[in-house]
Amino acid sequence: MPPATIANGGSNSSKNLSVVIVVNQRTTVQNRPAAYSTAGEGMPVVLLHGWALAQNAYRRVIEETLAGGGVPTVVTFHPHPRRVMGYGVELLTTLERRLELLAEAGIAETLVVEFSLELQRIEPEDFARRYLEGIGARAVVAGEGFRFGHRREGDLDLLRRLGFHARGVPLLAGVSSSEIRRLLHDGEVVAAAPLLGRPAEVDGIVVEGDARGGTLGFPTANLAVDPELLVPRRGIYAGFAGGHRAAISIGTNPHYGGDELRVEAFLLEFEGDLYGRRLIVELWRRLRNERAFASEQDLIDQIARDVEDTARAQRPA
Repeated sequence: MPPATIANGGSNSSKNLSVVIVVNQRTTVQNRPAAYSTAGEGMPVVLLHGWALAQNAYRRVIEETLAGGGVPTVVTFHPHPRRVMGYGVELLTTLERRLELLAEAGIAETLVVEFSLELQRIEPEDFARRYLEGIGARAVVAGEGFRFGHRREGDLDLLRRLGFHARGVPLLAGVSSSEIRRLLHDGEVVAAAPLLGRPAEVDGIVVEGDARGGTLGFPTANLAVDPELLVPRRGIYAGFAGGHRAAISIGTNPHYGGDELRVEAFLLEFEGDLYGRRLIVELWRRLRNERAFASEQDLIDQIARDVEDTARAQRPA
């Protein structure tokens, strides 16, 4: 990741992004650069977090950050630390979606620090000087038990000794990335929603497919999904995409002998061209397993029933 400044959404020009600065270990953040100060005035109140912010457990931490006065700011990391250290991990959100969720939660500014083996070895005192003092922060909020720096030796007590007003916020019991991943792998999207604080999502770019859905009377948007992103259990789901309810297929199209995992969404009451557009697909309820049918007409009849179920589905709280 090259050092870069992304203001008001960067190259994607997304209205939903907070002001973002992306830095790596060859970049020093000093005195809150002008591009980093456009979202508000005053001293930043910083939320430190890893990759769990999309979870409802961190809502309390966000609320505490917003209540702290000054500019609500997040310091986060990319890519996922476990990937840098050679471990596999399925992401719950893309970086772009994470920034959008932060902005929706009321965060004004975000510092994205490139995680690397070099950063892993940085002493916690150096991290605080470079990335917290460097943006003018004096107040820091984090979930209780948050650790940072070399050998995870940094904690909120260390920040207090360094002169920061550091506040630990209790997290919600029973909420973890591991539990969310387990539920999504099982297709339990209704149970996962309160842990996430939102419906489960699949995020991707609409690309050309086989156009088979159109010949059946149900044209679908085929998503190219980031291979690092967690895709829930195969099956047919009721959900929402692009402002419309959507019947969603996650699977290989076994009726046609497919073997490539695909995410396809039929948007109810929609006409238009979605090719090349980014689409965030919410998964509200898993309707059934995917399967092959005795005839194409049987398949069409089942899709019609799926669409009816989708029209009645409720967005999970």
